[in-house]
Amino acid sequence: MQDLAGKHIVLGLTGGIACYKSAELCRLFVKAGATVQVVMTEAAEEFITPVTMQALSGRTVYTSQWDTREPNNMPHINLSREADAIVLAPCSADFIARLVQGRADDLLSLMCLARPMDRVALLIAPAMNREMWAHPATQRNLMQVAADGATVLGVGSGWQACGETGDGRMLEPAQLLEDITAFFQPKLLAGQKVLVTAGPTFEALDPIRGITNHSSGKMGFAIARAAREAGAEVTLVAGPVHLPTPRGVTRVDVLSAQDMLEVTTHAAQSASIFVATAAVADWRPATQSDQKIKKDGSGKTPVLEFVENADILLSVAKSERAQARKLFCVGFAAESENLAEHAKAKRERKGIPLLVGNIGPLTFGQDDNALLLVDAKGVRELPRAPKLTLARELMAEIAARLPDWRA
Repeated sequence: MQDLAGKHIVLGLTGGIACYKSAELCRLFVKAGATVQVVMTEAAEEFITPVTMQALSGRTVYTSQWDTREPNNMPHINLSREADAIVLAPCSADFIARLVQGRADDLLSLMCLARPMDRVALLIAPAMNREMWAHPATQRNLMQVAADGATVLGVGSGWQACGETGDGRMLEPAQLLEDITAFFQPKLLAGQKVLVTAGPTFEALDPIRGITNHSSGKMGFAIARAAREAGAEVTLVAGPVHLPTPRGVTRVDVLSAQDMLEVTTHAAQSASIFVATAAVADWRPATQSDQKIKKDGSGKTPVLEFVENADILLSVAKSERAQARKLFCVGFAAESENLAEHAKAKRERKGIPLLVGNIGPLTFGQDDNALLLVDAKGVRELPRAPKLTLARELMAEIAARLPDWRA
């Protein structure tokens, strides 16, 4: 997916060992469709060469404010005016202090100071030793650059090149790409609290075996990411899946349908939008054996009895908060046939404003999907596309419906 298509990014490198990550970040920007202009400080050149960054960006790297390639000798003006954003990765403690002071004694600091603040964003990915990161001066400077209009992307935690362990590492390139992609997405759900359920549930027969389904959780995780990109505060209740948590999303892992019901019911009390994407088991074993159920050699199979699980979506949709139109509920229907017919019936049965249908066997485990939106006005299809693309479209559909639904 070319999430940054049409964007022009100035990638600024300051002095730090994390410059080795900037090479991969530049590659990811280009792969995502952006054009990238690299600008390096003198200190950054001690860690990575301009030749490397030129090869990855496809553009000549700028290092000096006196670059004679600019006829007017003003690269700090020319380069900044072309940009949609200046991304400083890595941004050292020294350079953060320079930004606070309004220093302008090299090309990169000049560009940050001279950029049109109303249309050229400044995004900072700090990188430094853990003690430098924790120092009160650094924390004061970070608060000040944020107050001055920059976006601080945060840091990672772990082993550092100095041999110490703690906060201060530059975020990984893939994490930065996700954060910067989110930065450019329209904030259609700013101020909303979105609750998403995702993945399958696992209903245990004994300590070894259980009943589950083929849901991978990819659609629900894409929805959680898209909601966060749209500016919402997001809680993701995830069944047993092996997927990374989207950046900026609060994740709660559960196992069974009963676990999911308890967590979701509690979280729904403060949510404003609920998207029930999880493929929750309809039934669970009536009893669970304390020990593994073994074959006894007789050839007889065990007799299993089941009880029906609570309907999580229906329970939340009938809650006082939802009935008072303070909680917009969106359901998902995974069917194997007659999708429109079943989806319409399910929406009416649940009493919800919007239901999203899909054909389970065609979507489970896949990276793309096709959706059917069902509301009181009828049915509309979202053609097959990557799940994140569909999730973003769904967030736009929800945002468009909220004002009339709450009126």
